[in-house]
Amino acid sequence: MAEPSAAEQRWLQAARDFARRALPAREGPGGPEPPPLDAVLQRLRSAGGGDLPLGYSFISISDLQHQQHTPCCSQLTWSTNEFKEWAQQGQGGLPMQSALPRTYLILVGYLTDGRQEDKEKLVAGCLYVKDNTGIIPCELLHFELEWLESLLLFPSWSYIPQTDQSAAGYVEILVDPMPVNLPKEVPDSIPVTYPASAKPLLTSRFPCNKRSKLTVAGELARLGPLLCIRHKTFFFLFLKCLTSAVWVPVLVQKPNQLAWRYILKLGHGYTITGLSMSSLKKSGQRMFVTGVSSCLLPCCAEQVREQPLNSAWQGESTQSSSLEVAEQLSDSLELGVEEERLGSTKESKIISYVGTVTKILNVQAGLFLLDNKVCLCLAYQQLLNSARGLRPGACVELIDVHLLQKPLISFPFIVLGACLSSTVVLKSFSRLSTPYQPPASSGNLYFQLLFRYNLGMPLYLWLVSLLETFEERFSCFFGRHRLLRSSMHRNPGAAEKFLVPLLQAVVPDRDEARDIYNEILAKTHQCPLQKYLTLNPPCQAPSLSAVCHVAEQKSWEGFSPSQLLSPLEAQHMGTQELNRRLAWSYRTLSAGSFQPRLILLGVLRVSSRSSSLQLQDKSSTLPCVISHKDGSPFAHTALIGSLLQVENYQLVVERFLQTDFPSWEQLANLEHVREKKNSVYVHFYFEDVQVLHVAEGQIQKGLRSGNSSSLRKKDDGSLTSELETPEAKMLKLEDPKPDTGRDENCQKGQSSTRRTSCVSHLFLVTQKEGLMLRNYQLPREEDAEGQELQRSFQATVLWLGRPRLWSHSRDCGNLPELEETSCDGEEGMTQQEALLLFMGKSLRWFPFLHLDGLYRFVVPHCSDLEVFDKLCFPPVPAKFLSRSSCPLCLPVQDTWYLQHETWISCLTEHQLAASSVLRGMDQRISSIPEVLSNSFTGSLVSFSGEIVERTLCASPKNEKPSVTLNLQKQKGSLLASDHSVKLSISVAPGSPVVVDVYIAAAYLQHLWGLLPGAKILFQNLERKISRFHNVYCIYIASSCVSIISLPASHLPFPSSPAGEASSPSLVFLSSLQPHLQHLPQARILCHLSCVLTLSLQWVCSLCSSIFKEGRCTRHSPPCPSHTGVRQASARVLVEDGTGEALVLCRNQHVAAILGLSLLEWEALQNCVQSRGSVSVQHGEATGTGCVEEPEDLVACYLRSLCRSPLICRPILLDFNLDRKPSKILQPAPPQLRNFHCGEVEFVSQVGPRPSLLCLNVEEVGQEAFSYLNSERIRRTSSHCQAGATA
Repeated sequence: MAEPSAAEQRWLQAARDFARRALPAREGPGGPEPPPLDAVLQRLRSAGGGDLPLGYSFISISDLQHQQHTPCCSQLTWSTNEFKEWAQQGQGGLPMQSALPRTYLILVGYLTDGRQEDKEKLVAGCLYVKDNTGIIPCELLHFELEWLESLLLFPSWSYIPQTDQSAAGYVEILVDPMPVNLPKEVPDSIPVTYPASAKPLLTSRFPCNKRSKLTVAGELARLGPLLCIRHKTFFFLFLKCLTSAVWVPVLVQKPNQLAWRYILKLGHGYTITGLSMSSLKKSGQRMFVTGVSSCLLPCCAEQVREQPLNSAWQGESTQSSSLEVAEQLSDSLELGVEEERLGSTKESKIISYVGTVTKILNVQAGLFLLDNKVCLCLAYQQLLNSARGLRPGACVELIDVHLLQKPLISFPFIVLGACLSSTVVLKSFSRLSTPYQPPASSGNLYFQLLFRYNLGMPLYLWLVSLLETFEERFSCFFGRHRLLRSSMHRNPGAAEKFLVPLLQAVVPDRDEARDIYNEILAKTHQCPLQKYLTLNPPCQAPSLSAVCHVAEQKSWEGFSPSQLLSPLEAQHMGTQELNRRLAWSYRTLSAGSFQPRLILLGVLRVSSRSSSLQLQDKSSTLPCVISHKDGSPFAHTALIGSLLQVENYQLVVERFLQTDFPSWEQLANLEHVREKKNSVYVHFYFEDVQVLHVAEGQIQKGLRSGNSSSLRKKDDGSLTSELETPEAKMLKLEDPKPDTGRDENCQKGQSSTRRTSCVSHLFLVTQKEGLMLRNYQLPREEDAEGQELQRSFQATVLWLGRPRLWSHSRDCGNLPELEETSCDGEEGMTQQEALLLFMGKSLRWFPFLHLDGLYRFVVPHCSDLEVFDKLCFPPVPAKFLSRSSCPLCLPVQDTWYLQHETWISCLTEHQLAASSVLRGMDQRISSIPEVLSNSFTGSLVSFSGEIVERTLCASPKNEKPSVTLNLQKQKGSLLASDHSVKLSISVAPGSPVVVDVYIAAAYLQHLWGLLPGAKILFQNLERKISRFHNVYCIYIASSCVSIISLPASHLPFPSSPAGEASSPSLVFLSSLQPHLQHLPQARILCHLSCVLTLSLQWVCSLCSSIFKEGRCTRHSPPCPSHTGVRQASARVLVEDGTGEALVLCRNQHVAAILGLSLLEWEALQNCVQSRGSVSVQHGEATGTGCVEEPEDLVACYLRSLCRSPLICRPILLDFNLDRKPSKILQPAPPQLRNFHCGEVEFVSQVGPRPSLLCLNVEEVGQEAFSYLNSERIRRTSSHCQAGATA
C-alpha cells in the first residue's frame, strides 16, 4: 500500500482527534477499547470507491448545534451535477424558496431513542443521533430496528436549525445510514398466532391469564399516532390476517418499543412477541399489550409457523388486568361535547391524500397548507415529534383523514383533519432552505383548549383565528409567553381569559364525553371530526386599525347629504346655512352593528399629544372616553398599560364635510362635496370592562388585583421579569415611536429604581380648567419673548399634609396625610392651595384629573422632601400681589407620576373631620333651573345635564376669533374657525328646562363624546343674557367638560332634536306662563281667528337679498349668485276658549295655515318668484313693519285668502314658546276685554298674549274635534280634582 499523502495524513490526524473527542469507546474484556475509527474509515472508503473523502471534515453534534445557524445539507457520495439536479427538483412547487446549500461535513454517531443506559426516562417515541459531545433529534424515512444503539455513518443528511437561535434544530436523514458494525442475526423460525385465531380471545367473555404470553403475526392494517397522557407515551397498531379482514389491536407502551413506529409501514407483515391481553375498566374493551420482553420482527413465511392456542389461554385465571394508560387518557378527555346548532349537519368524508407542504399556516395550532389549496390539521393528534420534517417542500401521505368542506365561513381552504384513527406518513423531506419552528412542547394553549372543550373543526379554526390575531396584536407589549400562558401554570394568561368565556358560551357543559376507545378501537368509527356544521363566527376581535377602517366604511356607506336634513327645512336654507348644517354629523355603532359581533381589545394608554385616553395594539390607536355607570368620573391611573376587553360600547364616527352646495336641489350631486374627513373614537363604561392583563408595578387600589411582574427585554433579546416602577411606567404612557435606546433606557431605569426611594404629596382637586394654548413663561427661561403659546391646562389643588418619603413607590397608600391633617394644629403648614401647570408630557394626566378627587404625585428617584416647594413660584411678582392672596404656581414635571387615591365623598367620618378639607370644596355645582333663574348672580357656572340637541351654527358676529383660536385651528381642528356648536342641555329627557351652551369650533378637537343623549358635566362656563332676556352659556378658556354617561340611544338623523316627544300633550292656552323662558313642546286644540301678517319672498342663497327673475337684486357690490331660496312667514291669532296667542309660522307651515295643497303652494311660489316678495297685513297688524303691495294681483289674492271665512277653522297646533319674538314684550297685568256671542256680550279678564312658534299644523274633522275636545276637558277636570284632593 502506498504511503498516504501529506493532505491525507492531516485529514487522518483530524479524524483521530475527532474520534477521541466525539466517539465513545466500547467496553471490552480487558477494559475500554480504542474508538472504532478504523471501522468508520472502512465504511468511508467503501462509500467513496476506496478513497477517503478528503474534501469533507468530521463534525461533532455539539459543533453542529452551536456553529451551524442556517439550514444546510451534506451529500457524501453525490457529484455536483447530481446535487444541482436534486435541488432544482425540490424548487419546482415553490419557486420563491431557495434550495438547501451544500456543506461538506461527515456525521457519525449512535442512533438512540433518548433513553439513558442506567434507567428509563420519559421518551416521546423520537429518535436521536448522539456522540460524546451531545445529542440531537433526527427524522428518518426508513428505519431498521438493528440500527438502534448502533454506530452509524450518515452519508446524506440535512441540518435544520430552529428559528429561535437559542435552541438547537434537528437532523433529517435523507439516505439510509451505513452501520459501522455488523447487524445481529435473526432467529430462523418463530411459532406465531394469526389474528383470525387471536380475535376470539378479545371477544370472549372468559377472563384471560395475566401471565400468558402470545406471539401474533399479521399485516399492518392501521397505525395510530403517538399519544402522551400524564407522562405516559404509547400508540396503537392493528394487525390484519393475511387471508381475511380480521384484525386485532395492539397497544405499544414500553419506552424501548416506541421507536417501532419508525419501522412500521402499512401493508407490510410483522410479528410481535410477548403479547398479553388487557381490558379497559370502564368499557370492557380488550386488546393485546406489549411487554418488556416483546420484540418486533418482520413476518416472512419461511421464518414463522402457526401455533395453536394452548391451555394457558382457556381461562385458567379469573384475574382481569386493566390498562392504566388508556384509563388516564380517558380521564383527561372526559369533556363536554360541542352542542349541535340549528342547521343542516354535514358528515365528513374519509379519504387518503398525498400532497406537498407549501406553507406553515400555524405550527402551534397544527395547521399546514398542502399544494396551496388544502389545509392539513394535525391538532387532533398530538404532535409528539414537534412537527419535525413538516417543512415547506416536504411530501406527506395522509391515510383515513376527514375531508371537511367550508367548516368556517371565513376560512379559505378545504380542511383535511387527522383524528386518532388517521395515519400521517412523511414520504420525502424538503429540499428547501426553510427554518424550523417547533410547536410548544408544554402549555400549548391551542391544544389545551381544543381538548378541554372537545371542539369540533369549525370552532377550533375560529379559536385559532382569534388566538393568531390576539398574539399578533399584543405580543409586542407583554411577550408571547405571558399572553399565551395557560391555567396549567396557575395564573392563566390574557389569551385564556379572553377565550374561555367565549368558548363556554358556544360549548355548554355536557355530561357526554369524548370516547377515545371508540375513536381508536371500535369498528364503527366515531370522532369529533365525523360530523360538522359550517360555522358563522359568533364574534370577532380584529385589530384596531381594522376596526377604524370598518367603522369609517360603515359611516360613509350609503351616505347622502340629503339624509342629514329634512327636505321641508332644506329647501328654505341659504347656501351658508345649508353647507354649515352638513359640515358636522356623526354615526354611532355598537358591537351588534358588525357581523359577526365585534369585541374591542386594546392596551389602555394616554397620549400627551392629544391628552386623551387610547386603546392601543400593534396596528393603531383608538381614542376612548370611559365613564362610570354611577356618574362618577373615570380616574383609574392604575389601569394604564393594562389590556382591556370591551363588549358593550358605542363606536362613534364624527363626519366632517366641506361642501359648496348652492341650494338643496343639488344635494344629490356629490360633485359639490370638496372634502370628507372623519374622526373615530369609542365610548364605554368602566363596569363593562374586563381586565385581561393588569399593568405591573402599580398600586391596584381600585382593582384589588395586587402586584405582579412584567416581562422586559434585555439588550441580548432575552426576557426578564422586573417589577415596574413609576419611572419605568413613563415609557408606557406615550404613543409608540421609533427609539433605538428605548430598551436600554428601560433596563437602566428598572435596575436603579429598586435601590432608590421616592417622594409623594397628597392633594385635593378643587378646580380644573380646560385644555388650550396659553402663554406660559416659566421662570429662569431664556428668550421667553420668542416662545410660542404652549398647549396646557391648569388645576387648583389643596395640598393635604406634608410630602412623604417612601422606600419604594408601591408602599404609597392608606392616606396617612389625612390623619396628620386632622390632628395637626398648624394647618397653615400642612394645607395650602397651589395652581398646578400641566405642559408637555404631563398633559397625559388631563383625562384622569377631576374635581373633588384625591390624588398623589409620586416623584421617583428622589429623597428631597422640598422638591415641590423648590419648583413653586408666584404667578405675578410679589410687589403687585401679595403671596397670601394667590396660590403658588407649580409646573408639573414630565417624570412625575399621578396616582388616584379616592374621592372626597368616599372618605370616612374620621377623615372628613378636618375642617380645612371641607373648606377646599369651594366650587359649587348648580342646577340648570338655578342657572336660568333671574336671581342667579354668578358669572361662571358649573352644572350637569343631558344633551338634547347638537347644532352647528355660525359664531356670533360681534365676537372676533382670538389668536389662540386661530393657532388652535392650525393644530388640526376639523371644523372652520368661524363655526361654533350649540348644545341644548336639559335636566332630563323631555324636561321643559333647557339651556343652550355655545362652544367655539377650535375647542372641539379636545372634546369627545358630545352626542345627543349623553350626560355632561360643565365646569366654569360663562353665563350670559341675550337681548331677549334668554340665558345661555359659552365655553371659555377656563371651562372644562366631563362625560358622565353614554347616550341611551342614537338618532337616525343626528341633526334632529333628540329630546322631542313623539306625542305632545294637550294643554290650554290659559295654562301657559309667558314669563317662563322654557316650555316643552305641547299641543293645543284651537280656533284660527285670523292671519295678521303674511310674507312670501325669494332671497339670494348667498347674500339673502331679494332674488327676482332669476338673479340677485344686490348691485353694490354685485352678487354672482344665480340661486334663490323661497321663504315664507305668517303671524296668526289663535284662541281655544281659555285664552289667545300669537303664533309665528314659517315656510311649509304657512301653506298648512292657509289650507293650500302642494300644487297650489308651488304655483303661488312660482308667481312670487317673478316679483321677488309679496307681503300683506290684516286687522290689528297695522304698524308692525310689514310693507303691503297695493296693486299686485298675487297680493290681492293673498289678502282675500286671509280674510276668507275658510281660513278661520279649528286646527291642531304643535308649538314651542317663541324665545326670540319680533317685539320684546314687557310683563303687563291682565286687562278687561269684551266678547260677543250673538247678541250677548261678555266681559272677561284676559292676560297678555304669549308668542308661540309653530312646529306642526293638522286639520281637524268634526268627529276628531269632538273627541279631542272631550278628552281635553276630561284630563283637565281629573287634574283639577286631584289638585283639590291634595
